[in-house]
Amino acid sequence: MKRTYRVVVAKPGLDGHDRGAKVIARTLRDAGFEVVYTGLHQTADQVVQAVIQEDADALGLSLLSGAHLVLVPRVIEQLRAAGREDVLVVVGGIIPEDDIAPLAAAGVARVFTPGSPLGEIGTWLESALDEREPA
Repeated sequence: MKRTYRVVVAKPGLDGHDRGAKVIARTLRDAGFEVVYTGLHQTADQVVQAVIQEDADALGLSLLSGAHLVLVPRVIEQLRAAGREDVLVVVGGIIPEDDIAPLAAAGVARVFTPGSPLGEIGTWLESALDEREPA
């Protein structure tokens, strides 16, 4: 890791299950990332404000509710409006295969579905953020 990266992990919408988000947050923390978990029931605006306040390098959105095609683009649009289009956005949760391409088109860097190895998530995120760093 070229430097310690800060990652916000958020649960947008009415999702009431956050075990996976907490596992990811802990895994990233143990891999050397600074992690801020926002908790359940966050609005898009609250997520974006957390990213801004924490000066995050990446945002991990965890969704199980099926609202990912509405909430994720809304968060990305608000990040852009706030001048934080530099934030790497990843999504995890119950995401149907057919919805991955629209999320990518909206600006999601990677989608991790159930069963993704935890080590792979941290390794991929580290690599993706290192690539953005100046030499």
